[in-house]
Amino acid sequence: MSAAMAGACFLLGYFLGAIPFGLLLTRLAGLGDIRAIGSGNIGATNVLRTGRRGLAAATLLLDAAKGVAAVLLVRFWLAPGLPALLWLAALGAVIGHVFPLWLGFRGGKGVATALGVLLAACWPVGVLVCVIWLLAAVIGRRSSLAALIAFAASPLLAFGFAGADALAPTLAIAALIFWRHTANIARLLAGTEPRIGTKS
Repeated sequence: MSAAMAGACFLLGYFLGAIPFGLLLTRLAGLGDIRAIGSGNIGATNVLRTGRRGLAAATLLLDAAKGVAAVLLVRFWLAPGLPALLWLAALGAVIGHVFPLWLGFRGGKGVATALGVLLAACWPVGVLVCVIWLLAAVIGRRSSLAALIAFAASPLLAFGFAGADALAPTLAIAALIFWRHTANIARLLAGTEPRIGTKS
């Protein structure tokens, strides 16, 4: 595994992850800049605050799909047979979503893209993280709490199902998601975190 190949896989993931679907879809729908409402996030939860559930669902699916694409392109084209590079592309995709070059490195929180890379890299891990996320969201009605619970479990699940190659990247992804949710954690502790579907 060469440094050049590792860099190529990471950059492929990064530039796919950096596509800001939430911003593009809301602008195409005539809603202006999604960063000017709600949390200022470009992800599906903030798009939902526009009241356009279809757009929010499309944002969620496309943000996940770009993570899937990054992993599958490495698996079947750029570096087949090298699982460590597959996980490097997965990490790159999440970093790209969180720090997109063309938005001044101010992107989303990475949850949907992270779910996408987990589903593509090791589907049992992705399915289990999705189930944990959905259950926590239904019970707690707070998207941030659901994400934190699901991704706290993800490194252990990834290590169990995919082995040592998956551990460091999934730990990094989980740490990044927790860091991006610092303000949400503070609001959760204060009891002021908005519920799913509210515009505040």
